[in-house]
Amino acid sequence: MKFASRLHPHDQATFRQALFSGIAPDGGLYHPVDHPDLSALIAAFDESVTFNDVAALVSAALLAPEIDEAAARRIAGRAFSFAPRLVRIDGGRLLLELFHGPTCAFKDFGARFLAASMEELLEGERCQILVATSGDTGSAVANAFHNRANIDVILLYPSGRVSALQEQQLTTLGGNVHAIEVRGSFDDCQRLVKAAFRDRRLRAALRLTSANSINIGRLLPQSFYFIHAAAQRRVLSGAPPRFCVPSGNFGNLTAGLYAWHWGMEAAGFLAATNINDVVPDYLKSGVYTPRPSLRTLSNAMDVGHPGNFERMEQLFDGNWRGMKAVVGSGVVDDERTLWSMHQLSSRFGMLVDPHTAVGCAVAEDFIEGSKRGGEQVVVLATAHPGKFAETVKKATGHEPELPERLARCLALPKQALAMGPELAELSTFLLERFA
Repeated sequence: MKFASRLHPHDQATFRQALFSGIAPDGGLYHPVDHPDLSALIAAFDESVTFNDVAALVSAALLAPEIDEAAARRIAGRAFSFAPRLVRIDGGRLLLELFHGPTCAFKDFGARFLAASMEELLEGERCQILVATSGDTGSAVANAFHNRANIDVILLYPSGRVSALQEQQLTTLGGNVHAIEVRGSFDDCQRLVKAAFRDRRLRAALRLTSANSINIGRLLPQSFYFIHAAAQRRVLSGAPPRFCVPSGNFGNLTAGLYAWHWGMEAAGFLAATNINDVVPDYLKSGVYTPRPSLRTLSNAMDVGHPGNFERMEQLFDGNWRGMKAVVGSGVVDDERTLWSMHQLSSRFGMLVDPHTAVGCAVAEDFIEGSKRGGEQVVVLATAHPGKFAETVKKATGHEPELPERLARCLALPKQALAMGPELAELSTFLLERFA
């Protein structure tokens, strides 16, 4: 598999080049140039296949000879000491629990695969990982890369727009992990990261790469849990599921669409958003109109200009109707988010975080409105409810138990540098610290 930006499809990069550069030389995102047909491999998976086997076999099929099966198994073994779990809510809805990793969020899968891949391919040079986070990405990246040799991590997060626990996870590791508290929104943080990658002086002085889903090395492994879930035919009653994906920057949905494009059977996809509904609006109108993000309870989805929409458009060759035929959508406000959390608790004894609650509400609406009957919707459960204890208690009256691996960071001191949303200030910090 080779990778290129949308503007320069013939200027192709290897996986290693794309992994360590993070973004294409023209400032665009790397896309797979060709999508292989893995339908025979994927069809051979059943409920007995382990997640690590899926990760190793799919990544080797995609990336050989750069990553052969032996290397893929080393990477998967170093990355994944945890796995997704598929559990049923009710007759039509299932949860794909993606929060059993070290930071209790789905971002652990991509971040740890990325770290293990870089460890496999890094050849003694030093690199700087620059990341914008709206919450869970930063903590997953910080944990995955903490104390790894020859790698510095710089995390940009919006001041006052992540939960208290998320901020503790971002800012308490120290060492090679540097947290920057930006006075602005997540969109400001993401704009700064993209501007830094386009800055010739920075690129000349530093070896910058990214661990956001703008890095193809973090995005590809997110496809593995879609494929693993689709293989659980006994739990799914034999039918291909529809995946409902809580969406902000749209990396998760893009990864699911990649898996489908490679041959994974799926009835379709649902993009579940909060009131930051740029992509649902596009699916209705065919017009993509980015706008400033609005604050909600599902803060990691407060994105007004989703970075991965570019990849979604590329996958469908800019064909709005083609995307619309595969991807449906639903929009959930804060009031409905709280009600969804309350319903899941009172009816099924389930506590979920607000992002997962958005997905559950959209899945419920889709099933109720479906004329086909027998719909199975797998909702991606993106974070442990303990990461949003205050919101969970407000909605349900119950305080979720905090996993020990989360509770440990609460007693540690915050280490963060405050900064404005201007590239000049970030550039000065990067050059003085790492050049």
